[in-house]
Amino acid sequence: MKTRVVLVGGFSKAKTLARSLIDRGYHVSVINNDRSHCEELAEIEKLLVYFGDGTKPSVLEDANTFGADIAIALTDSDADNLVVCELCKKRFSVKKTAAVITDPKKTDFFYRMGIDSVICVVTSVAGIIQQQAFMDDISMLMPVGDGQIMISQVPIPVGAPAVDKTLMELNLPRHVIIGCIMRGEKGMIPRGDTRILAGDVLVLISAKQHEGAAVHMLTGR
Repeated sequence: MKTRVVLVGGFSKAKTLARSLIDRGYHVSVINNDRSHCEELAEIEKLLVYFGDGTKPSVLEDANTFGADIAIALTDSDADNLVVCELCKKRFSVKKTAAVITDPKKTDFFYRMGIDSVICVVTSVAGIIQQQAFMDDISMLMPVGDGQIMISQVPIPVGAPAVDKTLMELNLPRHVIIGCIMRGEKGMIPRGDTRILAGDVLVLISAKQHEGAAVHMLTGR
């Protein structure tokens, strides 16, 4: 049987998510309390659309929510999303629930209430910005051989997987070499027993297709 997914609210988010899930072979239903939105959603092939307020048990019942595999609350109201997930989980025996929220302070509370997955828009955007800032710190020194070999500088932050490990312990891909370690104002050519410290900047020589994996192994990002 196909995995059954129920989407509640969030017209634009629901439309995009529904298309993606249907393309992956899921059985998708959507509940929306705006009739014009329902009419537009109904144009999506194989999508079941129900008009009504997803915080009402009668509407969830009409949408055949009982026993669904996943329910995702996408409304603009954190409180409504909590109600939807609580009803789906406790009254309609939905296996997994997920809620989109706008207030990051509510994340722990939602988890304590039994919501399986909580997606905070603010936290996600902040994470993207932080990730981009980190990637901006990685300086591409030069491409070699038609861009197939990359030489880059990779800063090692506190808590990174590579901290306190020797080069031998890192088990990097065979097409990746740490050519130099910059420690403070000094540079050193590392050996197998050289230990990496937080704050080091590694000069990485790698095949282009292995660079991303190597950076992740070293930094965890």
